[in-house]
Amino acid sequence: MSRMNVVVLGLDQTNLDLLKRIPDADRYEFHPLMSIHDMQSQDGIPIGEILDTAEARIAAFDGDVHAIVGFWDFPVSTIVPVLCERFGLRGARLDAVLRCEHKYWSRLVQREVIDEYPPFAVVDLDAPRLPAEVGYPCWLKPVKSFSSKLAFEVTDEKEFADAVERLREGIGTVGEPFEYLLKQVDLPPEIAEAGGQAALAERALSGDRAAVEGYVRDGEVVVYGVLDSLVYPGVASFLRHQYPSQQPDWLCERLADVSRRVIAGIGLDNTTFSIEYFCDPATGEVNLLEINPRHSQAHAELFEHVDGYPNHRYMVNVALGETPAAAGDGPYAISARWYLRRFTDGALLRGPAEDEIAALERDLDGVRVYRKAPDGTRLSEGRYADSYSYELAQIIVGAADEDQLAEKYERCVAALRFEFAEEAEEAEERGET
Repeated sequence: MSRMNVVVLGLDQTNLDLLKRIPDADRYEFHPLMSIHDMQSQDGIPIGEILDTAEARIAAFDGDVHAIVGFWDFPVSTIVPVLCERFGLRGARLDAVLRCEHKYWSRLVQREVIDEYPPFAVVDLDAPRLPAEVGYPCWLKPVKSFSSKLAFEVTDEKEFADAVERLREGIGTVGEPFEYLLKQVDLPPEIAEAGGQAALAERALSGDRAAVEGYVRDGEVVVYGVLDSLVYPGVASFLRHQYPSQQPDWLCERLADVSRRVIAGIGLDNTTFSIEYFCDPATGEVNLLEINPRHSQAHAELFEHVDGYPNHRYMVNVALGETPAAAGDGPYAISARWYLRRFTDGALLRGPAEDEIAALERDLDGVRVYRKAPDGTRLSEGRYADSYSYELAQIIVGAADEDQLAEKYERCVAALRFEFAEEAEEAEERGET
């Protein structure tokens, strides 16, 4: 039997290995198309050139292409629907994806179909003013960004002014190519006026963080998992994502219900999705934070640990028009992706070597370590940062319960040594070297 050809934008070795572990993987042939570094350059995102290159390479493919998929944020999330339409393949419509990714447009649609969202308003960076209906504390963020870049929590007028200035300096990096895509669809007047380089102010939310994953196939919305998203104390940077959620069943079902209603209302179809929430099990309050109209590759190994296979299976099945099977049984009761971070900039002299990481993974079952910050670099010049922190490593841990999850992680942190120039100089001054 001939295999089905699946083109994957930004396919790397880690995700290729995961794709090869989904059920019936021998039915598919996965073909990489461009690297994520080609599409998310620090110097800008030449969206027109990226699309032309991708289209030309697919057109030159020797054989039939049965599906085009991707699992990275912008611009991959918006390139996939454009390519699917051009080649007559299943996939979400570009306008539906943009209704999710344009934060202001998304909020306007949410207001029509659900009640679980915070007060919000668009902010013109040329004449900035915080609307009274939002008030402090609030978050100020671009209407389009990724990895929480240029998202700032502000509590007074000075912080608001500082955030506006930083947004003015950096918003065009993603905003300009995003506007290229906005021009490809019919926009409502409010979105046409705001454009892709405005900011959105939203009332700051509180409570626990959670994420809902699911897919839409021919109009049917299916939720296949609810995860917990835990942050570092005092900041909004993620500490870990864990699956399955430890929230009560009734709250998980509430999150799933809101997700089904908002995805149907926004018109998203034939794709996977992930939606982030704030929720409070004590009061039952739920607020939707943002909708990601793409596959969540960061959670793939968590699902494999608990359900027996990576969640990549849903992405592939939906893109090919197949009905995904129900979850199975994995070797662990709970799994998490931890984010080892540093909250000040620094020049990394050296971190754990590959053989040290391999030894740690052999010593601890269910552990996988991905280094993010390479030796000899300054953290602020790297790719792995949000507005408040820098990633040193991501650590996957499978465990029997939350206590064992934390214990394994702490053993990893103790074993993974990162040496910074600033700390080495301070130690030398104290006569410790």
